[in-house]
Amino acid sequence: ALVKKYHVKLLILQSNHEGEIVDAIGRAPKMAVSAILINPAAYTHTSVAIRDALLAVKLPAVEVHLSNIYAREEFRQKSLIAPAVVGQISGFGVNSYVLGLKAIIDLLKS
Repeated sequence: ALVKKYHVKLLILQSNHEGEIVDAIGRAPKMAVSAILINPAAYTHTSVAIRDALLAVKLPAVEVHLSNIYAREEFRQKSLIAPAVVGQISGFGVNSYVLGLKAIIDLLKS
């Protein structure tokens, strides 16, 4: 519904490989990507490479998680990605993606 309502195009990538995610982030500016919505999953807590890639491309990004990472195990409560994004949404299941996309659309419109 948001895609039609706001006339946005989505480029969707899913990978379990950190290097592929980093490469995709690095390619984003060359592909006329305006913003990044990312669920780094377990890489949230371990990936300096994804964090650095997000900082390097200088695109607005929103981090999303299906679960509330702050209600989980202690080691999952620290996001290495959070300082590299404009905001974070977690704990709303699949709706976290919808809320994140809406946040990016609003950000780009402002």
